[in-house]
Amino acid sequence: MAAPAAPMDQAGPRRTSPLGFIAKGLQGLQRAILPMVAVAFGMRDESFGLLAALGLGLVIAAFAVGVRYLHWLRLTYTVGETDIRVESGLLSRAARSVPFERIQDVSLEQSLIPRLLGLVEVRFETGAGGKDELKLAYLTAAEGEELREVIRARKDGVELAARAETQASDEDAAEPAATRLYEMDTRRLVTFGLFEFSLAVVAVIGGALQQFGDFMPFNIWNVNEWQENFAGPFAWLMGMGPSVQAIGVVLALISLAVVGFGTGLVRTVLRDWGFTLDRTEKGFRRRRGLLTRTDVVMPAHRVQAVRINTGIIRKRFGWHGLSFVSLAQDSGASNHIVAPFAQMEELEPIVRSACFDTPPEDAGWQRGAVNYRLDKALLAAGVLVPASVITTVIAGPLLGILPIAGAAFIAMREAFLWRFERHCLTGRQLFIGSGWLAPELSIASRIKLQSVEISQNFIGRRRNYSTLQLGLAGGKMALRGIAPQRAYELRDAILASIAEKDFSELAG
Repeated sequence: MAAPAAPMDQAGPRRTSPLGFIAKGLQGLQRAILPMVAVAFGMRDESFGLLAALGLGLVIAAFAVGVRYLHWLRLTYTVGETDIRVESGLLSRAARSVPFERIQDVSLEQSLIPRLLGLVEVRFETGAGGKDELKLAYLTAAEGEELREVIRARKDGVELAARAETQASDEDAAEPAATRLYEMDTRRLVTFGLFEFSLAVVAVIGGALQQFGDFMPFNIWNVNEWQENFAGPFAWLMGMGPSVQAIGVVLALISLAVVGFGTGLVRTVLRDWGFTLDRTEKGFRRRRGLLTRTDVVMPAHRVQAVRINTGIIRKRFGWHGLSFVSLAQDSGASNHIVAPFAQMEELEPIVRSACFDTPPEDAGWQRGAVNYRLDKALLAAGVLVPASVITTVIAGPLLGILPIAGAAFIAMREAFLWRFERHCLTGRQLFIGSGWLAPELSIASRIKLQSVEISQNFIGRRRNYSTLQLGLAGGKMALRGIAPQRAYELRDAILASIAEKDFSELAG
């Protein structure tokens, strides 16, 4: 009988999975597609053109796999008592050590090819972002889960429990008991996708046509050439009359709408397929993704604030999204999306589970200074009114009205924003509401705010309003255009709450 594997924290230097270099090599084949297409296109008149393209692809694949193998052979990681150490490098060696206390979160990610091979990429988020983040690619799913638990146990100062000689084959049986807080079934996912209208694919196609326009039979950006084409083969369409042309425009708009809805749906399905949020002993565990599967656990005590937002259309149907402001990062942002598409009654249990509350019905909402909104409208008018005079002189009074209309619209917008931008301070939390068409509600714990700063510009000092900047460990919040007296009241109350709590006691 084979001896059981040594625990990860006692085994010394370890290598990643041997399948990892194969996965990286297969991923590198994506770079071979364009050269293969170029060779096939350039040698399309030769009988061996396709064979040459395939041969080039095989050479690139063999080179990629070989290089990845050498890199894999020279990469090791060691889990120590206080840090994790990664040594890598083919010609020149590099060693990096990250103390456990700097690691904010450990997440698992699976793109398509590693997922098919049962591999995961382990990401160690230190809060610095960019190149300072550490990752190991690739480990088996079991090794990745074990490494995450070992680091969390060491980080929290918990003694590791004795490991069994063999691991249970059932993954769910090995997981701690969890409470499901949120999940998206297929119907909700499709509904969410329809609200995610996007014309990104149109921009991509436009960019591709701009880049490879020389291969087109005519200049697609030249209006005269389009007219000449319609005057030739499509002359019959131009002669069908304005009614048929109007139908063509409508069909073109419908096609554009179909592309936009289809793009949003595909992007949503790829990103949020199988979206689940569980409350475990370790915190909030979120899993999502079709081709790239991510598994992130956010400790509850690291949730600094919550944000509830919605869109122009979706708010009419009661749909909202919920995100956590955390010390770690989620796709380059400090906001972890935990429920992207839900009704308010579904979000409230998640908010409570993170030790936050939604605003009470009798919340004492307060608005900012009227002068702040009035000054913003006047500043816009100060630019648009001279523009209106110049436009009237150059292009006539009809076009000169447009800047005036823009100034009037901005004034109306500022008046509406004054009504909808408000704040409320309770005994435990600060609520900040903003936005009219797409409102957003930010909820921050008073004791988790890191700093409070009051600032006034030249106009604010003259017009009696200020900005209250609130620092969070995972981001910033601000109250703009409030009266200085109110700003000082909020600052004193928040600083008193911060002083009452020792942050070393915040253990979730």
